[in-house]
Amino acid sequence: MPIDVDEARIWVKAGDGGNGVVSFRREKFVPRGGPDGGDGGRGGSVYLVATQGVSTLLDFTKERHFKAPRGEPGRGARQHGKAGSDLVLAVPPGTHVTSEDGLTADLVRPGDSVMVARGGRGGLGNTHFATSTQRAPRIAQKGEPGEERSLDLELKTIAQAALIGEPNAGKSSLLAATSAASPRIGDYPFTTLSPNLGVAEAPSDAEQVFVLADVPGLIAGAHAGAGLGHRFLRHVERAPVLVHVLDASRDDALDAYLTVRAELEAYKPELIDKPEIVVANKLDLPGAREGLGDLRRDLPDRVVVGTSTVTNEGIPQLLDAVADALRQLPREEERPSGVRVYRLDSAADDSFRVEAVEEGVYRVHGKRVERLVAMTDLASEEGTDYLQKQLQRLGVFEALEHAGVQVGDTVLIGEWETEWGV
Repeated sequence: MPIDVDEARIWVKAGDGGNGVVSFRREKFVPRGGPDGGDGGRGGSVYLVATQGVSTLLDFTKERHFKAPRGEPGRGARQHGKAGSDLVLAVPPGTHVTSEDGLTADLVRPGDSVMVARGGRGGLGNTHFATSTQRAPRIAQKGEPGEERSLDLELKTIAQAALIGEPNAGKSSLLAATSAASPRIGDYPFTTLSPNLGVAEAPSDAEQVFVLADVPGLIAGAHAGAGLGHRFLRHVERAPVLVHVLDASRDDALDAYLTVRAELEAYKPELIDKPEIVVANKLDLPGAREGLGDLRRDLPDRVVVGTSTVTNEGIPQLLDAVADALRQLPREEERPSGVRVYRLDSAADDSFRVEAVEEGVYRVHGKRVERLVAMTDLASEEGTDYLQKQLQRLGVFEALEHAGVQVGDTVLIGEWETEWGV
């Protein structure tokens, strides 16, 4: 069974922030030197970048777990830890990225990128906790955990025109005849198991250059998963022009045309509204010229071009027809490539909720409060006191009381478990 190089599920983990440190300045002639603990470095983030020359998601079928380096801890003398380096993963242009928690990105052009996991912030050293009443704080923050998530990657071919049709209609041969592409060609169904791309130019206008995609053959029921199903259909979505290839030597060429059109409509109805050129292929075979005439009669509202990849007949006319269809498309505004960063809005980041897990057990959910707990050194008495003051300031204690928490009940926040006291 062929490996699916058009879809992949991966797990990414950004680097944790480095820990802040507790340190005091101690020099022979400097009395009361005070705290000088440095901050930890930020953890590395994870980016996906659409990269020219990468054409499949094959590498992500071999390795699925990716982790960026963490930040280094701070040091004395107010020295901050070094930030962890970002992890950049190359994906093909045309990659669609989604995750269960709402991350969505389309990496269409080379250079498009998106941050998929943000590195954790470095913990603060004890320098930040000095006050007029607490001049020798023995408290520092741990580094913030880096984000982690599972990602679904889906490759949708980027081409100006997609060659579609039933298996063995001659699409691969046509791509080879119209461009410099060298797809595998054979006289059997499903020769193509993944899209091939080729660059072609219009004979009447050498400046009109476009990309053709040979989309694997479609069969009845493909929209419901028959054959290789959606692995074929999704590659048609982004191509603005469809080139529908038919074996004109077949008596049922029109039926083959209607079958593929029905699959497109069942998958996504808007696909059948795309500009379409019909290719009556294999004119070198017996009966094909009669088939060409029948198709032109039965499809009066379509441009029907007869071709033969053996004799090269009709190839220049086909390329000119595709170029003309592309010229008639509405022009899209150029969108500069750039980094698109996913972050929760501030309201979602600050909010929290209390859940009664079972009798006598309460869990507090919320990104900010869980991050606060994760960055606190709970082995330090000063750290625990600081955490409780912050939770009270955020209203967590009040919310727990409204939820019915009693003395002796268990309260869970992140990985922290504590007993509710007076």
